[in-house]
Amino acid sequence: MLRFLLGILLSFVLIIVQPAGVFAQSTDRSATGGAQTLEDIMARQQKIVIDDSFRRDVTGNTEGAAITDQLGTLGGASDPDLWRALRYGSANVTVSTGGEAAKSVIQSGGMWWLEFRRDVLAPFGSYLLLGTILLLVLFYLIRGKIRIDGEKTGETILRFNTIERMGHWILGISFILLGVTGLISLLGRMWIIPWLGKDAFATLALASKWIHNNVSFAFILGLIMIVVVWAKDNIPNRADLQWIAQGGGIFKKGVHPPAKRFNAGQKVIFWSVVLFGSAISVTGVSLLFPHSIPLFESLFQMLNATGLPQIVGYGEISTVLSPQEDMQFAQLWHAVLAFFLMAIVIAHIYIGSVGMEGAFAAVGSGEVEKQWAREHHSLWVESIEEKQPNEDETAEAK
Repeated sequence: MLRFLLGILLSFVLIIVQPAGVFAQSTDRSATGGAQTLEDIMARQQKIVIDDSFRRDVTGNTEGAAITDQLGTLGGASDPDLWRALRYGSANVTVSTGGEAAKSVIQSGGMWWLEFRRDVLAPFGSYLLLGTILLLVLFYLIRGKIRIDGEKTGETILRFNTIERMGHWILGISFILLGVTGLISLLGRMWIIPWLGKDAFATLALASKWIHNNVSFAFILGLIMIVVVWAKDNIPNRADLQWIAQGGGIFKKGVHPPAKRFNAGQKVIFWSVVLFGSAISVTGVSLLFPHSIPLFESLFQMLNATGLPQIVGYGEISTVLSPQEDMQFAQLWHAVLAFFLMAIVIAHIYIGSVGMEGAFAAVGSGEVEKQWAREHHSLWVESIEEKQPNEDETAEAK
């Protein structure tokens, strides 16, 4: 399920970043002795795919390259020939440690990742978070705080026990730390260096990296805890349809659709956290242990088998990835999914704090005003009250 979700998102991003097409370049390079022409260079600068076999296929070919009165130690080989071989992976590189990743001295294919990260991911991710905050501010100004409509009696009911609240806060606090430190790493050059300078940012970035790497394990623990304690209560049911039809009652005062322990909106947030959080965790572990947990070769093979890339017009995805390319895809999807989850969590924090009266108590003390529970989770309160007489009778019998 996680790979399928990543695959669908990845297919659409590949459409966005794919090159414009093949450049109708000239094959007459006699004027340059077979080397690239100005037309070739201009095509690459426009990010147009060119047929570079005239360079790729001549690496290692020293015929005709012999020189006399040489000044260096290369003999018949030239520096351009060596660097072309390194670039296209045909150089005879021997390493004692590091495996295949260490053999890739030049990975020019990573430029698309760098440009997408800088020109697409960073700005649009920033717009998503800022847009979410602005929409919530606008909603608050129009709707105001969602108050408890009925008379408060002071009677409370246990909403979440200690273990449930612990899992929530381990997950919540760790995600906030991961979000902040991740944004520092991604957006630091754009927003922080102009204000703090490079030296101060270097210290901040180093601390952020340490926090991000270590707090990630707390996030995984919190994710497991909430799945264990809450998954059974977040299974969709018919009451969710009525809740959705009435907009959850959040847009109009006095409207309180029935809901069980979790309403449809909370279930959307829960499963978003579980699915996105799991995918973020998997890619994050892959990044923590570089080149040890390749993810995307098998994912691309699965996508090609479904025919989805062809359906959306991209064509078959290459399934031959260098270790560095796999890490670049992992970092990209780690950040893309994190941005979406941060936007969802910001909305969740709003509703659970300033947006709704009485909501914070559920994860604070665990006890909520019973009138609040009746208005927002009436079916759940009814089930609790139905069990109460039976429990009292059992206690009296003992």
